[in-house]
Amino acid sequence: MIIDAAELDATHAYKLLVGSIIPRAVAWVSTVSTEGVANLAPISFFTAVGRKPPMVSLTLQPQADGVTLKDTFVNIRDTGEFVTNLVTLPQAHVMHDSAFAFDRDVDEFEALGLGKEPSQVVRAPRVEGAPISFECVVDRIMPVGDAGDQVVWGRVVRFHIRDDLYLERGRIDTAAVPAVGRLAAEYTLVDNVFFTPLDEELLTTREGRRMQRLDARPTDWSPIDTKAWSPSGATTAPGEPAQT
Repeated sequence: MIIDAAELDATHAYKLLVGSIIPRAVAWVSTVSTEGVANLAPISFFTAVGRKPPMVSLTLQPQADGVTLKDTFVNIRDTGEFVTNLVTLPQAHVMHDSAFAFDRDVDEFEALGLGKEPSQVVRAPRVEGAPISFECVVDRIMPVGDAGDQVVWGRVVRFHIRDDLYLERGRIDTAAVPAVGRLAAEYTLVDNVFFTPLDEELLTTREGRRMQRLDARPTDWSPIDTKAWSPSGATTAPGEPAQT
């Protein structure tokens, strides 16, 4: 299958991108509004973009109407600050629910029953129980394309690493972190580790094997096929399939 990108609208291009670039790290982004209201949102257009200073990148889409800016972006733009929190399996469901578009005056930590941990430099709180968090200040904001997407580069000013994960010489014990990643419209658990080369017999036994479902749904099920799916990255109600 060869697809001409020029013939795609934003929704169809989005489906191809998120179904092909897998797995993607999830930044569980906490912000505060200029009025002091806390917000949370999972963002999977997220990666590192610099080392000195350490910098990360977020790409945020408009809401489902294609025009209205999401609270996360407005807060980042107006305050110049945010926190990215690592999502692990015990908090996967509440992370999923945080994609719901709560009213702007709702403290989403309180709405979701999450505790807050104070940050040292920025005003946005960290998620209680997150094993790793980055306090970030905005370096630059760049509009991308004609669908209203915005790229935010943030400079990491504080790393919060759970003590048992921080090893000698500044290394993270990655195998001890049950990190949750993003597929197309679903999630995946990072629960294995390897270094190449692998034994040919092992490679043969895994050839053509599908991922194991942890939720007991049919092998070909996807939230993209449900009415709850939205290319804006939101979910219609807590507990329903969410996109990022």
